[in-house]
Amino acid sequence: MKRTVPLISEAEIKRLEDDIARITEQALRLGLDPFPMRYEICPADILYTIGAYGMPTRFSHWSFGKAFYRMKMQYDLGLSKIYELVINSDPCYAFLLDTNTPVQNRLIVAHVLAHSDFFKNNAYFSRTPRDMVDRMAAAAERFRQYEREYGAGTVESFLDAVLAIQEHIDPTRVPPAGGRGDPEPGTLERGNRVGRRGPYDDLWEWDRKETGTEQEEALRTVIQKIKERADERRRRRKPEKDVLLFLMDNSPVLEDWQRDVLTVIRQEMLYFWPQIETKVLNEGWATYWHLRIMREFDLSPGESFEFAKLHAGVVAPSPVQVNPYALGLAILEDIARREGEEALFEIREIESDQSLLRNYLTKEIVDRLDLYVYQRVGTEYRVVDKDWEAVRERLILSRNNGGFPYLVVLDGDFEGRGELYLKHEYETLELDLRYVEKTLPYVYALWGRPVHLETVVDGLRVLFTCREDQVSRKFL
Repeated sequence: MKRTVPLISEAEIKRLEDDIARITEQALRLGLDPFPMRYEICPADILYTIGAYGMPTRFSHWSFGKAFYRMKMQYDLGLSKIYELVINSDPCYAFLLDTNTPVQNRLIVAHVLAHSDFFKNNAYFSRTPRDMVDRMAAAAERFRQYEREYGAGTVESFLDAVLAIQEHIDPTRVPPAGGRGDPEPGTLERGNRVGRRGPYDDLWEWDRKETGTEQEEALRTVIQKIKERADERRRRRKPEKDVLLFLMDNSPVLEDWQRDVLTVIRQEMLYFWPQIETKVLNEGWATYWHLRIMREFDLSPGESFEFAKLHAGVVAPSPVQVNPYALGLAILEDIARREGEEALFEIREIESDQSLLRNYLTKEIVDRLDLYVYQRVGTEYRVVDKDWEAVRERLILSRNNGGFPYLVVLDGDFEGRGELYLKHEYETLELDLRYVEKTLPYVYALWGRPVHLETVVDGLRVLFTCREDQVSRKFL
């Protein structure tokens, strides 16, 4: 264990080390199988910096600073507090706040051990790189080099565009260790841009051709080839969910360093995606085991009260959204009561949030947690349904694609003009139109040609089109 700053005494460090040893022994006895653990005690500034960036080593961007100041202000005002952070890596790193009390640290150590067990054993995490801390550090150094070469403003503006659509990946296309997988047909690996051939290169090459009369025959030949290839693509066209990968491999305007940035952001999102897909189960698992392990401690009345208050805060209901700690814990406790604790370990290995909710959320749990469906009616938000099956279906729907809109690339040569055509796979939830109009210019910057997005608004098909920074819409 390492202290970032010496703000607590050696006696307190020794007591924490003893507690960690006891809790780890108890966790192993109960069947948990975590990665080797590394604990660091950090002041609030460090902990909230890691929380804002998502990792202890990552590239710089203004949005992380914005998140830091929001989180830190809430901490300074006593509105919220991060007690710990844990990283999916081998060894697994856990960061503890230096102002935690001994009881808080015991609960937190038990909690992060369960998270580490989940990272190691859940199927959705099985292909995540366990050395992501080192990979992110190396990527951050390359980004700093790009800032020196091309200017900090240029790199930051490009990051603005990529981060605006970073969630639009295909998590089923997880790369093998050490790379992002084989290049798509018709492309070459990044870094070999000289002579790179892609499915739309004829279009960009023609823009640079001379237009004299001696080129007329060549023009007819090129146009015919484009039409033939476009027709063939339309006949065998398959929607591409991984928008970042499609842009990475087919955008005609990206330079090598920009493709590298796109690659890094995509790899980071693939790393974070299992955490998005298993938020309820992961937090429920950690909460279940911190409660189970803490019950093995012989706490004094004062410590028992402190633990009860802390745990109650963890599972307290929210007036505006579902608390994943409370929901996950309720489901797992119900399973343990009906099927025994051994059943939890199989669930931990194979389930995601969607399958957990579909298979194990019961009417009794919905009623006990007082869950309901609400939506905006006019200028007010109102409860519109309390039927437990309607609640379950809405929760499952909210976890589709990690809670993000499901977009696919339908065509990268729309109407033979090299334009990008995206489609929103509408599933009763409409897009935020203001966000659409703010985001499409970023996609235009990444593609370099007009971008179209088909979606549904008020039950009608609508096509948004972006040309440079101008966004228009029309009904289809």
